[in-house]
Amino acid sequence: MHTAHPSSRRDCLSLGLGALATCYLPWVRAADVSRFAWGVASGFPQADGMVLWTQLSGPALPDRVDVRWEVATDAQFKNVVARGVEVAEASWGWSVHAEPTGLPPERWFWYRFQALGDQSPAGRTRTAPAPAANAVLKFATASCQRYDMGHYAAWRQVVQDEPDLVIFLGDYIYEYGSRPDALRRHDGGSVSSLEQYRQRYQQYKSDPLLQAAHAACPWLFVWDDHEVDNDYAGLQGQSLQTQFAPQRAAAYQACWEHLPLPKAMRPSGSEARIYGALNWGRLARILLLDDRQYRDPQACPKPGRGGSNTVARQSCPELAAPQRSLLGPTQERWLEQAWDTQRPWNLLAQQTLMAPFAWSDPAGTEGGLVWTDGWDGYAPARQRLLDRVAELKLPGAVVLGGDVHTHYVTELHRQPQDLRSPVVATEFCGTSISSLSLPQARIEAAAKFNPHVHYARGDARGYMGFTLSEQRLEARLMAVDDALNPESPVRVAARFVVEAGRPAIVKD
Repeated sequence: MHTAHPSSRRDCLSLGLGALATCYLPWVRAADVSRFAWGVASGFPQADGMVLWTQLSGPALPDRVDVRWEVATDAQFKNVVARGVEVAEASWGWSVHAEPTGLPPERWFWYRFQALGDQSPAGRTRTAPAPAANAVLKFATASCQRYDMGHYAAWRQVVQDEPDLVIFLGDYIYEYGSRPDALRRHDGGSVSSLEQYRQRYQQYKSDPLLQAAHAACPWLFVWDDHEVDNDYAGLQGQSLQTQFAPQRAAAYQACWEHLPLPKAMRPSGSEARIYGALNWGRLARILLLDDRQYRDPQACPKPGRGGSNTVARQSCPELAAPQRSLLGPTQERWLEQAWDTQRPWNLLAQQTLMAPFAWSDPAGTEGGLVWTDGWDGYAPARQRLLDRVAELKLPGAVVLGGDVHTHYVTELHRQPQDLRSPVVATEFCGTSISSLSLPQARIEAAAKFNPHVHYARGDARGYMGFTLSEQRLEARLMAVDDALNPESPVRVAARFVVEAGRPAIVKD
């Protein structure tokens, strides 16, 4: 049975907020059971292609299923420009990761899948500009979408913004169980097995607003800790369990199965390389980091546990140990060579706040309080990174982060503890899609000890929207009025600008 459908993404947006989530739902239903219940997605755009993702659903799936895919220049698929077949296998959760190539650069396309008598929703995706092309990039950054703490009104606004790209910076799912009074409860308790992780992803991906955001444009993705276990570091879990590698392997597999990640990122056991770089014409290089898989354990943890702590800087000498690394030696060496000195912008997409943030007066007793899970817990590694940015004289180094459920806008000095040293990069660390933050009063009380932080608000959920040109980066800090309401308005809380060649935060 064929149903009416909008002919373009702009037609989708014209339907209004109430109908937006259904705009990307299946247009053709031939089977009695939905085989594409978790929608479609695309990611990692190149100048001639991208990753197209879906996953089969429903009962009694064969172990191997041929899934047809096609890419068209129009919503009616009258002009199909690429097609192929992928095999969805039970051993990989019946996920599909098609990688069409040979497409023209800097173009928008529609794509869809067919299998077992059913047709998927159609999604929109695009190719990146050609390597030497002048370009503009409109993108959003987002992170931390705990399902049981709020609705996804932020994703509704992201779709309305019509970005070229979404960069997701970690905590796509949360491994916890839910409190009895949670807004919408996680199915089951805490997760640790492959099947449990799969079910958790599928619950998150059942949300129509998240499906719409995936269908609207390609994504880049890096994970943080909650895709596996809170505060995990390398092969050490928070509870110091002796058999953490099998849990990490299960979590990494489920993550790859449920997101539009390239086949090259498919995990092998408990290892998967997700760090890398992507160019956007001659405008920017986007560098993606992994700050979990290779890091040293956090310094000075709580007795009998792994993971983070808040400690007085001078009471924890381990914080200053020169060999400590958040990225691991191999990834650090890769990053040293991956910066682009020819393009005007380098966007460093990583998981958390990079700027130092003292939670008490650093001039007071024992040097002030710092949180050990972020870059403050790995200060020598941060120093090496900023030294390299300074040595290369990068004209537009911008750090993008998430994790801390707070909008932070900062300037990064070459010597982070010496604000008289030159500013070498700017930073935009975004709040959460739905996960709760610390009380704003506590954030404000600490912000006065951190004059390099130009904005610090954790009292709203949301995301960050950006427009990047050769001349400037324009940032909009977006705030959801009520994260408990899926229909909530989303407003611009603040605007900032960074001019090319001048690493300084300017309030717009």
